[in-house]
Amino acid sequence: MQTVQLMKHAAFLLSALLVLGACGGGPQTGVTAAPGAGAVNLTIEPNPIVATHASGNMYNFPFEVIVRETGGRPITVTSVTAELFGPGGISVGQESWDAGRIRGMGYNTNVPANGELRYRFSPRREVPDERLFGSVRATLRVEAVDDQGARTSASIPVGVRKG
Repeated sequence: MQTVQLMKHAAFLLSALLVLGACGGGPQTGVTAAPGAGAVNLTIEPNPIVATHASGNMYNFPFEVIVRETGGRPITVTSVTAELFGPGGISVGQESWDAGRIRGMGYNTNVPANGELRYRFSPRREVPDERLFGSVRATLRVEAVDDQGARTSASIPVGVRKG
């Protein structure tokens, strides 16, 4: 029963961290793009995200999301999906944000050819059990379309640790 509670708390933690719904880290992985079409590259800084203690069970999760276009064509982000994995790689949750929701949060979804967008976040969330910091992993996927209608996507692993 305690493992189920940890999984639920881990799912909440990831949802809280991904305020934009977009984060990636390190070199791109899982990239899909047609030759001559727009392409997505993701980075999160830092990765893993370093949670800093605020007070009680509250932590700040500062990070920067960087979305780069690497195919030479302007792209529009159409969705961001985060999937959370608990101990043993078990999928414990997923959340998606469409372009309208992302824009509603005040962010641009249009990335110029060979350009980039940066999103800075520092959400504050409750972490009821510190053991979550060692077991939470996620994969982030960004879907986009270029100015000619070609689809592109990238996915990347994200970690979280206590600072």
